Amino acid sequence: MEQHLNNAVEAIQQKFNAESRSFREQVTLHLNNDQIIPACKMLRDEFSFNILTDETAVDYWGRKEPRFEIMYQLHCREHDIRLFLRTGVSEENPSLPSMTEVFPNANWYEREIWDLFGIKFEGHPDLRRLLLPKDWEGHPLRKDQAIKVEETRFSFNYKEVDPGKPRAKR
Repeated sequence: MEQHLNNAVEAIQQKFNAESRSFREQVTLHLNNDQIIPACKMLRDEFSFNILTDETAVDYWGRKEPRFEIMYQLHCREHDIRLFLRTGVSEENPSLPSMTEVFPNANWYEREIWDLFGIKFEGHPDLRRLLLPKDWEGHPLRKDQAIKVEETRFSFNYKEVDPGKPRAKR
């Protein structure tokens, strides 16, 4: 089991010059944007990492460049091991190739990332909002996104929140 993971990591490092980090028995490979699709195809076809269990993003606004990172979690059911991949996405051109041709379930993950972070996935079959209304402006998980606060209406503050509306009778 561990040897299979080591073989996969070594192969990706040799072919793509990937940087490897390990923390608490979890291995993460850092790849360039243009390498992520070929690396995932290689891991799927040659090392049986045939399940994309997660794809998410992080915004490092003001702390790090590239500003965003996309993380992929792959699972090899045959050996019951996981491998993490990371790639950076710049603020100037927040786009990345879509993983949907390699793992079709990336569709929903990428739609969620687009909706919440504004990172485009080139070649995605249906990149549109998933969680927010169509007319929503901005991407709420970006750390520079203005916070919109709408005060909650309670019985003690209904006049301040909705001064023109009468209080509902019970």
